Amino acid sequence: MSGPDEKGQGETVIEVRGLVNRFGTHVVHDGLDLDVRRGEILGIVGGSGTGKSVLLRAIVGLIRPAAGTVKVLGSVIGDLDAESRAALERRWGFMFQNGALFSSMTVCENVEVPLRAVPGLSEADRVALAQLKVSMAGLPWNANGKYPADLSGGMRKRAGIARALALDPEIVFLDEPTAGLDPIGADEFDRLILRLRDALNLTVVLVTHDLDTLHACCDRIAVLAEKKVLVTGTIAELMRVDHPWVREYFHGPRAHAAFHLEPESE
Repeated sequence: MSGPDEKGQGETVIEVRGLVNRFGTHVVHDGLDLDVRRGEILGIVGGSGTGKSVLLRAIVGLIRPAAGTVKVLGSVIGDLDAESRAALERRWGFMFQNGALFSSMTVCENVEVPLRAVPGLSEADRVALAQLKVSMAGLPWNANGKYPADLSGGMRKRAGIARALALDPEIVFLDEPTAGLDPIGADEFDRLILRLRDALNLTVVLVTHDLDTLHACCDRIAVLAEKKVLVTGTIAELMRVDHPWVREYFHGPRAHAAFHLEPESE
C-alpha cells in the first residue's frame, strides 16, 4: 500500500476547523477538526450516532454546519458563489452507501448524469466516457445497458464508483463502500479502491465499519468520539491509544482477526 508520503505528496487538501453540526437541539459534532492529505486513503470510524456520514456530507456541502469552516482544495466552501462552488464540486466525486442510482436509468445513463453538465461534450463522447468509467470500476461491458434492479449489490456499488469518477475528480468520498457485501466481494472492492487511488492519483475519504477495509486500504484512520475527531493515525498508532472505545474497537476479537494479531492475554 503506497501512501502519500511515499509519493512525495502530503499537502492538506481538506481542512476542517471547529465544525459544529446539530439537528434541532441534538449536537452531532462540536468543535471538530480534521485534515486530509493529498494522495492518502483516510478511513473514518466511530460508534453509532457519532455522525460519520454527517461529516462527509458537511465536507461536500450537502449539510450546512452551524459553525466552523470547511476548506477543500484551498477554497472555503461557505465563501464560494454558485459558479465557484459548482467548479469545485466537479473536482470531487461521492459514492453514497446504497449507490443512489436512478432506477429508471441504465448503468451507463447513470454515469452520464454528471457528464451532462460539461459544456461542449457531444452525446457520443459522453457515452464513450461513461462506458470507460464503467470499465474502470471493474464492471463487464454488458453492465452498461443493465438497470440497477438487475445488478447485485456489489455491482451497484461499482456503478456508484463509476459515476463518482465521471468527471475525473481529485478527491473521492465513499460512504460505507463494502457494507452489505460478502467477504469475497468486500475484498475485491478494497483492492479496487487501492488500484483506483494509485492509477488516478486520488485522495480517498471513506466511512466504514469494516476492519478488513481499514487494514487493507487505509493509510490513516480518524476516530470520531465525544462529538469530535478524537485521534487520527495509522493502525499501529491507534493500537496504542488509551481510550475505552478505541481500545475496544482496535483490540477486540474482530480486530485480532482483521489485523492478524494474537489475542491479548488476560
